[in-house]
Amino acid sequence: MFLPMRTTLSSKGQVVLPATVRRKLGLLPGACLEIALEAERIVLEPIRPRPPRPVLGIERLTGLPVLKASPRALPLSSGQVKELLADFP
Repeated sequence: MFLPMRTTLSSKGQVVLPATVRRKLGLLPGACLEIALEAERIVLEPIRPRPPRPVLGIERLTGLPVLKASPRALPLSSGQVKELLADFP
């Protein structure tokens, strides 16, 4: 748990998040945050993009199943591949 920290609201309504908070949450410039009001509290929550899911398809030339993933997709474990192939006829 972090100790309470202070920041100042600018004349434009901007708030600077302390570097320790940004590092802990992996926030980089341009990161999107969702803001909510809970009673008298302001809550900021990072919006994390979902990684694209791989798609199981059929290779046109061989007729064999292939796993298609976008270049941004996270690597799959062998267990995840087995799980995907379990649904394949």
